[in-house]
Amino acid sequence: MGLLLSSEYKIIFAIAIFLFTLFLVIKKPYNIGIGYSAIIGAVLAFIFGIIKYTDIFKVINIVWDATFTFVAIIIISLILDEIGFFEWAALHIAKFAGGSGRKMFIYIIFLGALVAALFANDGAALIITPIVYEKMKALKFERKNMLPFIMAGGFIADTASLPFKISNLVNIVSADYFNIGFFTYFINMFAPDIFSIIISACALYLFFRKDIPVSYDVGLLKIPKDAIKDEKLFKYSFLILVLLLGGYFTSEFLNLPVSLFAITFAVVFAFLGFKSSAVNLKSVFKNAPWSIVIFSIGMYLVVFGLKNVGLTGLLGRSISYFSRFGGFVLTVYTGYLAAFVSSIMNNMPTVMINSLAIHSANLKNIMLKPAVFANVIGCDLGPKITPIGSLATLLWLHVLERKGIKISWGYYFKVGIILTIPVLFFTLLGLYLRMLL
Repeated sequence: MGLLLSSEYKIIFAIAIFLFTLFLVIKKPYNIGIGYSAIIGAVLAFIFGIIKYTDIFKVINIVWDATFTFVAIIIISLILDEIGFFEWAALHIAKFAGGSGRKMFIYIIFLGALVAALFANDGAALIITPIVYEKMKALKFERKNMLPFIMAGGFIADTASLPFKISNLVNIVSADYFNIGFFTYFINMFAPDIFSIIISACALYLFFRKDIPVSYDVGLLKIPKDAIKDEKLFKYSFLILVLLLGGYFTSEFLNLPVSLFAITFAVVFAFLGFKSSAVNLKSVFKNAPWSIVIFSIGMYLVVFGLKNVGLTGLLGRSISYFSRFGGFVLTVYTGYLAAFVSSIMNNMPTVMINSLAIHSANLKNIMLKPAVFANVIGCDLGPKITPIGSLATLLWLHVLERKGIKISWGYYFKVGIILTIPVLFFTLLGLYLRMLL
């Protein structure tokens, strides 16, 4: 049983606990993991009577599919990385560009977009970035010439994580909350994703064009085939990935959770990896984001506390108000609201808060769809404004720092705000046009 507090005190404590939890997640004092940070917040919310034990079951019902799907996808990504799959792809891109630095820049953006779509934004940011960095080193690029490729890889990992339900943890959480199947999600978000990729590529090229090397020596790179560490498993991987994608698309029609397919094929990959000398399964499972399971439950319980004291209802009323001005205004408002809130307090709690707010707004179906999808777009793209916008960005910065590349928060913010604002607008425009059709 929680403490008995008046409604006014509950609001104060709910906000304080939420902010304290965010502080623990982002700053990680004493190296506390994100899972433990979220659970600390959830326990405090329970002690002060802001959430009830019945809320735990409600939250688990909302997030279990999203979290297990995400973990399974990252396990698949890590095994593919172990056998050289992504390095092989990056080397092919570099060879295909034929020594043109500008072509390679655009091709790497499209590779990042493809990896983000199939293996989630975290997979794209955390796996592709180190590979691209190593290729830049092999080509003897200076730091200022490396930066455009590294920044572009990190940026596109989020801005291109729209097309599939599994492309971002944010997508899965929102789609599951509103009972949107994989195929329905895809047909609504495919067009906005194309808008986002094209505008992102243009914006990134215009911003970094002066630092992109005109040419490079292709001969300095190894042959793509030499990157493959297990040829048999490498060949199997293409078939398995096609079957996995097919499973995702049929999940809606079979009324099955996408996590069932993701977990099944993760187990298949793990079994094949166990038989391969190229795969260190112990390392793969150690590096899998298990803490995300605990984090999702804990963070959602903290956010549920905000709902219980009525704060998400206030946000819902603002969404309801802007819906009076038509679909375009609602789409832009919801998208930018999600983006700016994500940039300040991380996109995972934001998508949870906004989903609860949209649900409380009681929108008609014609307005509900653009609000739901605009929220996802804002939560996918908004984190690029600041380094704390997503957990993937914080981990990405950590990976770069270990490689000796330190990106200041000031520089990141300058690049983020200049690129994200226009890319977000055109992506939301793509969504609105899709809704009209």
